[in-house]
Amino acid sequence: MSNQVLDGLLVIDMSEVFQGPLAAQVLGDFGADVIKIERAGTGEALRGSDPASTAKGMMSSHFAATNRNKRSIALDAKKPEDAETLQALLDRADVLIHNFRPGVAERLGIGYDALHARNPRLIYAWASGYGDTGPLAKAGGQDLIIQSLSGMARESASSGGAPSFVNPPAIDYASGQTLAQGILLALLNRERTGKGQRVAINLLDTAMAIQSLEAATTLMHGVTTKWFDLAANFVFKTSDGYLTVLGFFRPNPLQSLCKALGLPDASTAEHLATPDQQRIHRDEIRDLLSGAFLELTTAEAHRRVSAEDLLCQPAQSLAEALAHPQIEASGLLINAPLPDGQNARLVGNPLKLSDNPAQLRHGPPALDADRAEILNWLHSPK
Repeated sequence: MSNQVLDGLLVIDMSEVFQGPLAAQVLGDFGADVIKIERAGTGEALRGSDPASTAKGMMSSHFAATNRNKRSIALDAKKPEDAETLQALLDRADVLIHNFRPGVAERLGIGYDALHARNPRLIYAWASGYGDTGPLAKAGGQDLIIQSLSGMARESASSGGAPSFVNPPAIDYASGQTLAQGILLALLNRERTGKGQRVAINLLDTAMAIQSLEAATTLMHGVTTKWFDLAANFVFKTSDGYLTVLGFFRPNPLQSLCKALGLPDASTAEHLATPDQQRIHRDEIRDLLSGAFLELTTAEAHRRVSAEDLLCQPAQSLAEALAHPQIEASGLLINAPLPDGQNARLVGNPLKLSDNPAQLRHGPPALDADRAEILNWLHSPK
């Protein structure tokens, strides 16, 4: 397929798990030729991370989710022949992405200084846990650990409760998307200057940036921001689920809730008359309204509360969310062919470009599946 923004761009992806591979996949979705270099024998870590797929003899769904639009070749950079092949690829590459710990790339002969001397146009993209300075530079980073260290887990806990972790690796995702952004900025600069540069992102910085609003309040005023506590916001149990209801930006959310439920207007009470008073007395309001919500299905509660112009949506499971008609309408889910002939149902790229949309050119590759093709191309005239 043609007419993609990154047609003709060669990306070497030596990263593993989610952060780096996601950045490479984003580039591949918009036309880049992404060659994934993996360990011989086992391949990258996500190939063995999914017991549900392993039990069925299928490619790991986790690997499939982060490696479409890539070709695979297995190399051992410690072996002279493979090191030569790697170097030849990097000499031709526009972008290198890796997430080795500090010092590893240099020991392999692919540090920034060495590669920049050989290929000054190369965009050298490095993803890490903590960056290359400071006391944690050589420590291992992982999303849940970063949630813990960054304050996210503590700040996500209910009042006085134990730390609470977000299940999806949201920091990895944000870090990978930011790395892709950095690569694109460096490519734009290369168009102007002819020179590549080093692009770096790390999980801890990303986690802190995700908390930019909350951090500003803490840094400037020493105050902790709990968004759910800033208005008359609730999660009500219904007869068959839960409904999240937000009082943000509404003049009298309690009055609207009472009207939706067919109850007398409780906001006539002096201590519940204003949005701020309703925020302060949320527990009382919850007790007052909970019984009425329990008599309704989630769908009926949603219909009634929405009719009163309050922000609300059901608290769905992931499976329910994936089946929601809005997701179907968005075209977000794709069918990617697997090496065994089956199709993987996956989440596609959320970014929409009107003239150059993301395209699925080929599915996630089997380990070393493209060795012959890549070597033939590498040894052909430039």
